[in-house]
Amino acid sequence: MIRFFLLLLFVGTSVASAQEEPAKQPTPPPPTDQPAAPEKPQVVKLDENRYLIGKVTLDRRTREIRFPAKVNMDEGLLEFLLVQEKGKVHEAMLLTDASPTHINIAFMLLRYLPSNELFSQLDETGHMTGMYFDVPAEVKANARILIEVEWKDAAGKTQRKPINEWIKNTKTDVVMEPGPWLYTGSITHEGKYLPELTGDLFAIFTAPEAIVNYPGGDADSDLVWYAFSDRVPAKNTEITMIITPFPKKPAADQPSK
Repeated sequence: MIRFFLLLLFVGTSVASAQEEPAKQPTPPPPTDQPAAPEKPQVVKLDENRYLIGKVTLDRRTREIRFPAKVNMDEGLLEFLLVQEKGKVHEAMLLTDASPTHINIAFMLLRYLPSNELFSQLDETGHMTGMYFDVPAEVKANARILIEVEWKDAAGKTQRKPINEWIKNTKTDVVMEPGPWLYTGSITHEGKYLPELTGDLFAIFTAPEAIVNYPGGDADSDLVWYAFSDRVPAKNTEITMIITPFPKKPAADQPSK
């Protein structure tokens, strides 16, 4: 408990410097007229295990993160899973007004480790080499997350599904694989947390500036992922984003439950 409170204090006073450039990607300077990242956030204790940072709830026992969003696209081509109003809303399924900084603080407080395994190393001239970082197994495991959505259907009944079930690969004509998403942490540029400037938070088409990226097949294509219109609720439907550690597969000698 004491260690968790110390971590709360540390994160609250060092948000701007908390994220290093995980892949050292070349990023153009952000517009100077954009607001800087929010200052020290207020952390509210809800009960023994749950805390509220802005609109983001975190549970230190289950490592669950929750925050509100709504359906932005129930059909069409996708590059992003989640953005803010100032982000790429024309190619994003979900929209939130939760602070990117608060979302990232929740990840850090719950001991998720950002992985840069998706991003190419750069040479001395700043060009991609095609060589990728050797990420320790512990980091890979702690970066993998399950993203679910919760909403009320037309009958008022609460539904909860993995977000992958709302996304379709038109090249293969099947739903997105039920694999993990990857916490990549994003980048701080000149003391400013980039998702606060761009509004782009969770990416399907790989983006170093995103907090979360999809690591599965065809993540390098911006032409194959579409909203699964038969499954996605109507535009503007209010939902809750739910993030938890990705469940480990059972050992080969153990039956699945």
